[in-house]
Amino acid sequence: MINLKPKIVQALESNQVLVSLLGGKRIYPLKAPRPNEFPRITFFELNNADDQYADDAAISSEIRVQIDVWAKTPSSEVSQEVARTMKELGFQRYSAQDLYEEDTEIFHKGMRYKTTVVHEEE
Repeated sequence: MINLKPKIVQALESNQVLVSLLGGKRIYPLKAPRPNEFPRITFFELNNADDQYADDAAISSEIRVQIDVWAKTPSSEVSQEVARTMKELGFQRYSAQDLYEEDTEIFHKGMRYKTTVVHEEE
């Protein structure tokens, strides 16, 4: 199984425009440690599966991730920087939704990305 999560965090945290818009490196796996910190990004892996085969062995993996932007006001600039960074990493966005969490009054942008990674020969 290929683990791209560290690479994703590194790329997002290396985007200085994004970090500036967030007010710091507020990029977390699954859940933010401080629930009242806005804006922030959380992310998680949706799927990580063998994709293509040759000689009865997997030769690539398809990896899908969701990146969520959480903010007290609409934040399209943050979402645009995430999109730019993910594209540079070779991910394709296949879904994006603008949501509003009524109970917490938080704007939430959910973006889903996928990529295929060819396995290195051993």
